[in-house]
Amino acid sequence: MKILRLLLLLMLVAAICLGTLVACNKPDDNNNDNNPPADDPGDKDPWAEYDIITISKALELCGEPGNLTEERYYIRGTITSVDNASYGAMTIEDETGSIYVYGTYSADGSIGYAAMTDKPYKGDEVLLHCTLQNYNGTKEVKNARLIDFKKNEQTVDESQYTEMTIAQARDAEKGAKVKVDGVVARITYANGYIPMGVFLVDETQSIYVYDGDLAQRVQVGNKVTILGSKAYWILESEQNNAEKFGYKGCCQLDEVTLVDLDNGTYEFDKSWIQTSTVKDILETPVTENITSTIYKVNALIKKVDGSGFVNYYINDLDGTTGSYTYSQCNGGDFSWLDEFDGKICTVYLSPLNAKSTSSDCLFRFIPVAVAYENFTFDVTKAAEHAVKYYGVKPIENRYTGNPELELVSSVESELLGFSGATLTYTSSNESVVYFTTKDGKTILNCGDTGTATVTVKGAYNGVEYSETIEITVSENQTYENITIQQAINTPVGETVILKGIVGPSLVNKTGFYLFDSTGMVAVTVDASVFDSVKIGHEIVLQGKRDCFKDVERTHAGQIAISKCTVLANYYGEHDYPTDKFITDKTLKDMYNLNVNEDHSTEVYVVKATVNIVETAFYTSIKLSAEGVDSFTLYCSSAGQYSFLKPYNGKEVTLEIAPCNWNNKSFYAGCVLAVYTEDGKIVNELNFK
Repeated sequence: MKILRLLLLLMLVAAICLGTLVACNKPDDNNNDNNPPADDPGDKDPWAEYDIITISKALELCGEPGNLTEERYYIRGTITSVDNASYGAMTIEDETGSIYVYGTYSADGSIGYAAMTDKPYKGDEVLLHCTLQNYNGTKEVKNARLIDFKKNEQTVDESQYTEMTIAQARDAEKGAKVKVDGVVARITYANGYIPMGVFLVDETQSIYVYDGDLAQRVQVGNKVTILGSKAYWILESEQNNAEKFGYKGCCQLDEVTLVDLDNGTYEFDKSWIQTSTVKDILETPVTENITSTIYKVNALIKKVDGSGFVNYYINDLDGTTGSYTYSQCNGGDFSWLDEFDGKICTVYLSPLNAKSTSSDCLFRFIPVAVAYENFTFDVTKAAEHAVKYYGVKPIENRYTGNPELELVSSVESELLGFSGATLTYTSSNESVVYFTTKDGKTILNCGDTGTATVTVKGAYNGVEYSETIEITVSENQTYENITIQQAINTPVGETVILKGIVGPSLVNKTGFYLFDSTGMVAVTVDASVFDSVKIGHEIVLQGKRDCFKDVERTHAGQIAISKCTVLANYYGEHDYPTDKFITDKTLKDMYNLNVNEDHSTEVYVVKATVNIVETAFYTSIKLSAEGVDSFTLYCSSAGQYSFLKPYNGKEVTLEIAPCNWNNKSFYAGCVLAVYTEDGKIVNELNFK
């Protein structure tokens, strides 16, 4: 018992001494050393429990092409870009390197990136559990599971930005730093359906915001406050042409920082939006700052299927005056317009950008909102409609020869529900401009040089409307041109000026064949040229001697004069010369042409049978003859040779030009014309 009491006493003394020692070593409240203990939770890396490898190690583990690891690894990095928000493709980096992440899912793999309610964006740090692969030489993260992420807020000095309305931001100088807020009205997409920008609207105006990170974070109807830099964007390859016409580019904001996001759903303000027409928007000078401004119009939505793409046209009430949507997804980003195909709708649209070519700049549209509201045309405006869209439209302000232009005398529109609107034309100076009648049709003629005012008057059910247009007739300007054969012999890359007769259309290319007494050559032009140039016109054009070929192959390729502009149009109804055509060969001879020799400036007249194949998925057209089962015609579909459809399965005589635009190991053909009992039917594909 005494021994037990002694042991208890010793334990009590030890405890008292230990407590005193601890108390003596406790930091004083006035101690200036406020560092937390080494094991303070604030210093701990929350991901320290994971066996994380560096990105450089991950790249090493990707191995050789075709390799895919069975083991999963933990990897961390900061997101430098979200490359596809639909499935979470992104690029991440750490201090050892960067790697591409092909697809991101929730920690258990059940939810994709797009469906995550809380997810990382550019600048955030992520912890991934993933396999690694080398896909055809690209080392990447495969099937990434998002274990955790840390938000890294961007630090921006807001004092450097001026708060203003969107209308004020539109007028700000290029490079100005602005702070604006508004409602997201529409999201635009880049190739691969990657969100790349938004239309932002407040009570004063609209503006396009080019920022993929912002576009991935927001939904239509959200309110946002952003910091950005004022900019004007033009495609690099179009900058020289844009400068020629005084076009500054798309009015937009870039270099964006998101300050605030309200995830509500709000209607964008429409009170400031101007009611206009597609025609008036397209005729607005590109020098005016209208890009990314939203307008309200009544317009016909028209869907046109192509080979591997869809074009959506927004046309005025004449059904033809219009432009197409600005798509980078082959039209897929506008599939929501399908329900409006063929209908006149109320359309809120913006001319986002102007395609700038050597001959003009053409606005392309973004439809922001569309509604079908059972539009009914006011027929009391039929006379005005006839004058604006059919009377004045084809007449130019300047002529250098006699166009002998056929004009419209009577207008009817099934689309708008009227018929019998009449058009009459008078001239203030009939020695300069005068009108004749030929086969019951009104023809505009030009005579002496000078100026005349032409009045176009429309009438319908007692209502009249008129407009005037001033026409100047000038002397033909003389150009120092070379012959087509001389152009063919000119070195590639040199500028040439040619005078010749406009011939049949190219196929699958925007252009036509040009002829003179020395030969024929393909010329490529901007589509707007076809507004005033017709087959049979005598023209002078300027372009670059070109050859479409692969420099690493011996194939001769396709000789052409590219990027042509029309310097003068002398009009007329000339037959293109055919005396250089090759008439003593067969389709088999064409089939066997040596692709290493140039035959792309020749025309053959041969007999062949037309063979059209039509399936649910594609159409094609080929020719056959003795010794040749299938001679390819260069096209994207048989629809481009619709003028040959009546001769399917029949043997006919054809004018064919060998062509090789795509570096093939053989020549395909372009049909210029088909001979019939009633004469020659010419390929007019590109001509309006």
